[in-house]
Amino acid sequence: MNRASTKKVVVIGGGTGNFVVLKGLKKYPLDLTAIVSMADDGGSTGILRDELGVLPPGDVRQCLVALSNSSRLMRSLINYRFENGGLGGHSFGNLLLSALEKVTGSFEKAVEEAGKILYIKGKVIPVTTHQVRLKMVLNNRKILEGEKEIFLSTEIDQGYQTIFLEPFPKVNPRVVEEIRNADLIVIGPGGLHTSLIPNLLVEGVCDAIRKSDAKKVYVVNLMNRKGQTTGFRTSHYIEELVRYFGKDVFDYILINMQKPAKDLIDVYREEGELVENDLEGDRIIPANLLGVPVSEHRKDFIKRNLIRHDPKKLAQELMKIVDHL
Repeated sequence: MNRASTKKVVVIGGGTGNFVVLKGLKKYPLDLTAIVSMADDGGSTGILRDELGVLPPGDVRQCLVALSNSSRLMRSLINYRFENGGLGGHSFGNLLLSALEKVTGSFEKAVEEAGKILYIKGKVIPVTTHQVRLKMVLNNRKILEGEKEIFLSTEIDQGYQTIFLEPFPKVNPRVVEEIRNADLIVIGPGGLHTSLIPNLLVEGVCDAIRKSDAKKVYVVNLMNRKGQTTGFRTSHYIEELVRYFGKDVFDYILINMQKPAKDLIDVYREEGELVENDLEGDRIIPANLLGVPVSEHRKDFIKRNLIRHDPKKLAQELMKIVDHL
């Protein structure tokens, strides 16, 4: 890569997936932008949305922390989650973003100010500044209301008729500009129906990605989610995304080839199975991408924390692509 001209990388997804990609790429001389879904309505975020009428802060908070160059103490403070009392379940960062939105009158301004506090490298931009709810109609005509219900569903693999945002939102104009000027667009990893597709449902996003001259890479999930992507292989994820783009837009597909320890797979078995690759060609990039199992809080040591991408390994593979742009 020509170090004289900083390459622009745009990362699109939800909180956890964006966090992993951004945390790794932050260490390189890049112009980074995170585009974040606004469909989150679970946990602390859902309560703040309902009670204060604010935009969902949770996924944005994770991206801010990933890009932060502030002290470890400050990052820990933003992620601190109250355990009891009236604030039980709320993270300090979510409360801060919601308060900043109220003070400034703008969620975008709130994110910008929080970015200054955290001394972030790059930008974090909500995909839309409109209040939206994610909904899905299953083949059995059952309606799933909200991202949380969709995330918890075990019936999606039986087929769904449609998934949509209500009301139908317009894209944040800054998002289109960032995508247009990108050198590389990274989509994933992240929940297919709850983190990735919600961004693509915003009017103008898919069109901007299709028209962008940027190289596009899809980072395939490590694990399938039982009841949602049961038995999915790489091709199934691509086919699902093509439904929204209208064509296969990906120049590269990055997939993990490393096998976790058997005891981890056994623990995870009731949640889902490893995604297997069934595609060949020059654009397929197989790599060892597994991280060390870590949990922030012992009480939160849920199964999806056990098998996850390593930010450093993921960034190294993405930088190989950047270096050839």
